[in-house]
Amino acid sequence: MKHQNFIDRDKLYGLLDNNAPSESQLNDILNKARKLKGLNLEDVAKLLCVEDEAGIQKILDTAHYCKEEIYGKRLVLFAPIYTGNACVNNCVYCGFRRDNKALKRKILTLDEIETETLHLLRMGHKRALLICGESPRNDANYMVEAIRRCYAAKDEKGSTIRRINIELAPMSVEDFAKLKAEKIGTYVCFQETYDEVEYKKFHPANTPKGDYLYRLTCMDRAMEGGIDDVGLGVLFGLVDYRFEILAIMEHARHLEEDFGCGPHTVSFPRIEPAEGTPFSLPENIPHPVSDKDFMKIIAIIRIAMPYTGIIISTRERPEMRDQLVKYGVSQISAASETNPGGYDEEGDNTQANPYEKTGNTGAQFTLGDHRSLDEVISMMIDGGYIPSFCTGCYRKGRVGADFMDLAKPGLIKEYCKPNAMFTFREYLEDYASPATKEKGLRLLKELTQTFSKEELKKRVEGNLCKIGEGERDLYF
Repeated sequence: MKHQNFIDRDKLYGLLDNNAPSESQLNDILNKARKLKGLNLEDVAKLLCVEDEAGIQKILDTAHYCKEEIYGKRLVLFAPIYTGNACVNNCVYCGFRRDNKALKRKILTLDEIETETLHLLRMGHKRALLICGESPRNDANYMVEAIRRCYAAKDEKGSTIRRINIELAPMSVEDFAKLKAEKIGTYVCFQETYDEVEYKKFHPANTPKGDYLYRLTCMDRAMEGGIDDVGLGVLFGLVDYRFEILAIMEHARHLEEDFGCGPHTVSFPRIEPAEGTPFSLPENIPHPVSDKDFMKIIAIIRIAMPYTGIIISTRERPEMRDQLVKYGVSQISAASETNPGGYDEEGDNTQANPYEKTGNTGAQFTLGDHRSLDEVISMMIDGGYIPSFCTGCYRKGRVGADFMDLAKPGLIKEYCKPNAMFTFREYLEDYASPATKEKGLRLLKELTQTFSKEELKKRVEGNLCKIGEGERDLYF
């Protein structure tokens, strides 16, 4: 199939010219958003042009409402496994770039991938993201073996990774079919920037990533290869963030029209410093995104694409992540390392500068949140959130368009909240610190009383008791 450019650059920038809404227009758009049917491109363009504090707070309040209505207090947790930092590309903002001579290059062996997986399992993780630089050594065949080894790993308690997502460079339909056969979850690939003109400045033409159109259409090939769920993202800081949000909306529309299902997730990374990469320093970032604007754009995507998962990584500081879960974020990484073999290195992940831990270990960027998984979960409990490691939908086949068919009328809640509670109980029994376990069990008891259907309440109570008695991996 021949793929076309579906991003009209001039149209999107044109929508941002003098387009701030009046107070009545803003109220109309936000009232429309509260119906949980999403927003169109013109609505979103107007919201992006809101600058006054009162207007932004209205957007945040609406996002909070939408988040609570659809996701409730569930918050999904995962961690990345970087399998390699060798890369043939030369992206100016990335620590993995080809010309970064300061970086120590490494590609993990299958045994090392298993070791990294075991470290995640011993923390309590059940969901992993496999990620690497683009290199002939990190091709689809290598990733197939990496996926198999990751799924096969089992810790001393018998825990395994139940879902692997993949973040890889664009590939052929045939290679995507290979990944699909290995039962991956979501395929993730960032466009970095949808501005084709600016894209060329950040991605040299003599590299695979220099082909804007090939990257733009990678989700088409992924879905043609059988991948049900895809994840979009841009790197905020390269161009006007407002343009990028409109472009994400257009990408989602394209996938809906051509494949019947929009993105399962959208990720929101901001440029962070990386050793040997001067471009990534704050003073060199072309279009830095302030915390205020960052909160606004996440809130806008939440109300514009209400059923799409929003991911925030450990690039962000704890206080920022703790706020963003209120206004739209539904998935967060925790206790992450961004270099190959990082979990198996000596020391812990609490240091302010990751390069101080073992010298230059080949990290992609500097982390902002160094808390352990138990510390993150403790914070979530304090906020009344349900830490979720759930993978039930993927193993029950509730993916892609089938998932959206259940999500949009609100039926998916019948599965999501109980399944989140079951995986949370597993964590409390097997991996939590005593203090976290005590207050976590208290929260679960309170949550059980919130089910209005008596039959469902009894089923939830029954499964929670079974988990407390030693059963594992229960889900609806």
